[in-house]
Amino acid sequence: MTPEALAYLAQRAYRHMKPWTTAQFAETLARPHTLLAAMENAFVLGTVIVDEAEILALVADPDHQRQGAGSRALDAFHAQALERGAHRVFLEVAATNTPARAFYARHGYGETGLRRGYYPRPDGPPDDAVVMSRALP
Repeated sequence: MTPEALAYLAQRAYRHMKPWTTAQFAETLARPHTLLAAMENAFVLGTVIVDEAEILALVADPDHQRQGAGSRALDAFHAQALERGAHRVFLEVAATNTPARAFYARHGYGETGLRRGYYPRPDGPPDDAVVMSRALP
């Protein structure tokens, strides 16, 4: 997927918040440790450094949510991260985003920490981030 395609999909999926721009995706993709697992209707973007992977974004087209696209992209990310030597994956998710927290829990992630005031919100105080992680097989 191109940076433009990633930004378009993120814009569709994150209407309630400010999504990444094309330039931000291009800059991230240019970094040597970046990992992109892209499917037709979803992608996971992250990094792998030494033996740890971090998910920066998981985006699924709203028209294809709850149809397995996000799960397939996440599984592909896990496989690629493992190939690059990662043994554990971390991510942050908004504390108020209970569907995403449940999604990650179904994929073996446990809550390991909290970052207060991590996500700015246009309509109120910042949202906390829940740190989640899981081991890779």
